[in-house]
Amino acid sequence: MEKFNLKNKILIGITLFSMFFGAGNLIFPPYLGAQAGTSTLPAFVGFAISAVGLPVLGVVAVTLAGGLDQLASRVHPGFAFVYILILYLAIGPCLAIPRTASTSFSMAVIPFLPADIPAGPIQFLYSVIFFAAASAVAMHPERLTEYLGKKLTPVLLILIVVLFAASVLDPAGDPARPGQLYRAGASVQGFLDGYQTMDTLAALNFGMIVALNIQERGIRQKKAVMRETISAGWIAGILLLAVYSMLTFVGMLSGQVFAGSSNGTEVLVSMADFLFGKTGTVILAAIFVIACFNTCVGLFSCCGKYFADVFPKISYRNWVLIFAFVSMVIANVGLDMILKFSVPVLNAIYPMAILLIFLSCTHRWLGRFPGVYLWSAVFCGVSSVMMVLDQNGVSIPGISFLLQKIPGYGAGFGWLLPTAAGILAGIVLGYGKKKLKNN
Repeated sequence: MEKFNLKNKILIGITLFSMFFGAGNLIFPPYLGAQAGTSTLPAFVGFAISAVGLPVLGVVAVTLAGGLDQLASRVHPGFAFVYILILYLAIGPCLAIPRTASTSFSMAVIPFLPADIPAGPIQFLYSVIFFAAASAVAMHPERLTEYLGKKLTPVLLILIVVLFAASVLDPAGDPARPGQLYRAGASVQGFLDGYQTMDTLAALNFGMIVALNIQERGIRQKKAVMRETISAGWIAGILLLAVYSMLTFVGMLSGQVFAGSSNGTEVLVSMADFLFGKTGTVILAAIFVIACFNTCVGLFSCCGKYFADVFPKISYRNWVLIFAFVSMVIANVGLDMILKFSVPVLNAIYPMAILLIFLSCTHRWLGRFPGVYLWSAVFCGVSSVMMVLDQNGVSIPGISFLLQKIPGYGAGFGWLLPTAAGILAGIVLGYGKKKLKNN
């Protein structure tokens, strides 16, 4: 059986980590630490489950199922097409990719921009250069290990460790009291914060790019590629957990001193300036540019490959260029607007991703009941979308009242009970039918 040595295993794992670790991964952990304060530990546990555990399981689930399309098609081929399309648009040109440019701009350019120079034209120029460079690297998705794993990510990790070590040696202050969202259920809020990294959604798609890089390094047997992909998922998860811990700790120690920070970027800017002065701003700028660039390249690669496979009349190269242009336009609306729009979208599509991961990991037992996939997907999808509409002021007569009575609704988990009911319905209605193939 073909297999990598330890060095190559770690290298592929670092490559996957670099694809995961982008804008959201940098800004949300320190903000969580600053806002949770003395409740940081339970909040971080919830965050780690959704921002580390679920992405790792996502890589495993999709690999075992033979790909996201194979997994989603267990529900229905039509569902697979629509949901995967929405997924790629969310983690691609509509939300995640534009966020990489807007976040890195706010960290790497704004702090150095004279007050009398308007930011708008500079941001436009920055986004053009940023996406042009990222799309150029993404033209060779099978070589990401060389670009990201060997060169950029080690520099990124060193810079983050430097920031963390400085926070330990020279803490800004003690943890603050928990903010309002973290007082009653810190772990629940931490779990919901993990949605914002988008890594669970990305995990459902990054597997195929990792597989390409594994094959490029000499592994050809299908089972060997699957095994090395899963191994890369676990290594990436360990790195994510370590880096999140450091960034959350940095944010926690900033709580009392920099209580006015409105997002994770402000927390990190304040801490870097406190620890290193102007040098800290330069260090932080390098961290953000590298991390956001890595993720942008990974997202260009997986989105371009998917759309080129589904719509082959347009080449992979042209799809990447299209996504670069669309992302450049959206990036210039600003980070705050992108984050505001992303919350309801992620709350609507994340539950389905979690369900698919769960069903894949339990396929050995639930796969004998074909109805489980269809019924649970219907119940999960309808309940999560309706709850998002209700929570954003779109009242549905007669239904909104019932939704608010579902256990877990207030905490953002109102979709769990309907989904469990769908699984039960699938077992009852699908009992005795032919077992799904383990494709």
